[in-house]
Amino acid sequence: MGFDGDGDRCGVVDNEGNEIFADKVGVMLARDISSLHKGSTFVVDVKSTGLFCTDSALKANGAITDYWKTGHSYIKRRAAELGAVAGFEKSGHFFFNRPIGRGYDDGLMTAIAVCEMLDRNPRKSMADLYRELPLTFSTPTMSPHCADEVKYAVVDRVVADFQAMQCDGVKFAGQKIADLITINGVRVVAYDGTWGLVRASSNKPELVVVVESPVSSERRRQMFEAVDAVLRRSPEVGAYNQTF
Repeated sequence: MGFDGDGDRCGVVDNEGNEIFADKVGVMLARDISSLHKGSTFVVDVKSTGLFCTDSALKANGAITDYWKTGHSYIKRRAAELGAVAGFEKSGHFFFNRPIGRGYDDGLMTAIAVCEMLDRNPRKSMADLYRELPLTFSTPTMSPHCADEVKYAVVDRVVADFQAMQCDGVKFAGQKIADLITINGVRVVAYDGTWGLVRASSNKPELVVVVESPVSSERRRQMFEAVDAVLRRSPEVGAYNQTF
């Protein structure tokens, strides 16, 4: 386990040396918690994996997931409003409400929750539990430059473009749009579960782009290229800080 300077975030590396991104740790913890508390509600930020909605173990436990705005204050507030047992943010903030915690992000409490999960699975290592998750193909968080004074207007245009495509039944990245989550930018979801997110960064002159596919790396690439093509309609969008 690793913790940031003020101790409110927790990072996890398994026993085989693999870094497990926080949203996947969240799915593992949600599986464990919902097995003890059937019908649990979880709040996750819009950058997080689609497994929270599609995972068969969570479905079997009656778990409910609410995708919400990125930002630890937003996730904490939403988890309290919904009476969620936990909230997870891809940046490594984990919020546990009663009966586990007291509602705020605490790296040490997260570490304890991971240890208790392992204790309830004595014949499995962290790597074993990680391998039990369905495979997904995801990108890092990618941020094309976009000036602060225009980034929100650009995102508004992108949201409108996707809403028009959904309304017209236009295929996007090879499929019709199954769902749009517009609580924080836009997360466009295809019928095979592949999705792409565009939102404005809260603290930098950038947009935020994340893509994930439960199908293949090719579908991930197809979704990214389709999302990027929409972004390129706006000349205010610059180069990415990283790609994949």
